[in-house]
Amino acid sequence: MIDYSFSYADLEYFLLIFVRVASFVYIAPFFSMTNTPRNVRIGLSFFVTLVLYQALPKEEVVYHTLVGFTVIVLKEVVTGLLIGFGANLCTMIVSFAGRIADMEMGLSMASLFDPATRQNTSITGIYYNYIILLMLLISGMAEYLLKALAETFILIPVNGAVLKSDELLASMLDFMGNYVTVSFRICFPIFAVMLILNAVLGILAKVSPQLNMFAVGIQMKVLVGLCILFVTTAMLPDAGRFIYEQMKYMVVSFVEAMGGAV
Repeated sequence: MIDYSFSYADLEYFLLIFVRVASFVYIAPFFSMTNTPRNVRIGLSFFVTLVLYQALPKEEVVYHTLVGFTVIVLKEVVTGLLIGFGANLCTMIVSFAGRIADMEMGLSMASLFDPATRQNTSITGIYYNYIILLMLLISGMAEYLLKALAETFILIPVNGAVLKSDELLASMLDFMGNYVTVSFRICFPIFAVMLILNAVLGILAKVSPQLNMFAVGIQMKVLVGLCILFVTTAMLPDAGRFIYEQMKYMVVSFVEAMGGAV
């Protein structure tokens, strides 16, 4: 005979799993985009929680007061947000590269709202971001993030998170170094070509003072910059591969900083 009993302890355990999953979906790449309907995100969180509840071994959540249960809920919220934030940080690399490229091309004043990062981003940043997100989706990054979230319940059980500020800070500092390096590598072809173009325009301004190099230079920078942008699109798979690896590294680093041994 099948037993369908569901106690209050089971409900508490289910809700705590749901809190961590929902917090992760709220901020993680792909799932947190503003063009993803809220009903879809809530439904995804619920069904992922349902699967995890059936798969994970049941553990008793011990607390004595309402404040104690509130602290446990907050710990699960912080755990889900930090894991999703660690992955979401890596999507900002291409946005930063796009800002540098647009500054060199003269398109820094033109901006659009990026649903991935939820902030105004340059046109080139949007272009880079959508290509990288498409590559990550094709490579199975969304499935990896869900698998990583499921494994966190084994490495960091419910009410088992212990924040280690030193390790979190070390992971962030390591990421910031890679953040600047990779962003500049992505936009380096445009930066180098614009530098050469500025040198050529400076020489022409000395040779032909009657020409208005300011008006000519703006048009040439936009035209040459767009040409280099599309020519160097073949380099983006390497950038996408690095971002993929960086996402894995950041998720693992944040899990280790919260008490999980990977």
